[in-house]
Amino acid sequence: MLKHTKKIKDMYQDIQQCIFYMIPEKWDKMYLYASVSDLIDGQKTGELFFYYIPKGIFKKNPVNVYEIPQKFNLDEKEYLRLVNILYKKIIQLRDEFKKIEIVPTWTNLTITIEGIKFKIEYDYEDLNKSKFSSYERHIIWRYNNLGIKKEQMNKKERQIIERYLLGEKVVRRRERYEEGIYIKNVKNIVDYDTENYSNEQNIEYVATKNENIKNQIILSAKQIEEIKK
Repeated sequence: MLKHTKKIKDMYQDIQQCIFYMIPEKWDKMYLYASVSDLIDGQKTGELFFYYIPKGIFKKNPVNVYEIPQKFNLDEKEYLRLVNILYKKIIQLRDEFKKIEIVPTWTNLTITIEGIKFKIEYDYEDLNKSKFSSYERHIIWRYNNLGIKKEQMNKKERQIIERYLLGEKVVRRRERYEEGIYIKNVKNIVDYDTENYSNEQNIEYVATKNENIKNQIILSAKQIEEIKK
C-alpha cells in the first residue's frame, strides 16, 4: 500500500491547479496519463497526454491536450511550456515516492478528475519490457478510459485491442488513491498570459510514429536535474 504523506497530498493539489489552468473552457471530466522510465544510459523517457470532456447537455467528444492551442488560438510554444511544467510535477511526484518506497516505484499513472473527485491509479509495469509500443499503449489507454468502442476504431486499432484483451488476464500490481479535489479560485489559461512560466522549457517533444499526436517526452539526465531545481 502506497503511503500518502502530507507532501504528496500537497503535490496532488499542485497538479490539480496546473490542470485546471490548462483547460480553457468548462469541462465535466478529465483523464491524464503519464509515464516515466529510466533508461540504461541515464536518460529518462516518458509520455504525457490528457483528454477532457467539455461541459454540455449533449455528449461531446474528448479533447486532446495537444489540440488545445489550435482549437483556442493559443500560442503553441507557450502552451507546451505549460505541458512541460505539468510533466515536471509528475517527475517530482515519482521522485518523492521513490524516497519512501522500499520496492521499485510506479512507472506510469492515470489521473481522473470528475465532479469533486480526484482519482489516481499507479501502475508498476516495466514499460521497457512491454509487449506494446508507445503508440499501442496510447490506443489501449483510450479504450480503457475514454469509452472508445472497437467499432469506432480503424482496423489497426482494433487489432491492437484484440491482442491486448487476449493477455488481459495477466495480473499486475496497481495502487489506487482517491480524494476530494482541491477547490480554489483557479483561473485558466484564457484569463491571463503565461510569462511567469517562461523559465521552464527543457523537455523535447517527439511525435509518436503513425500518429499526429505529440505525446512522447525524452529527457537526458542533465535535463532531469535542471527541471527538478
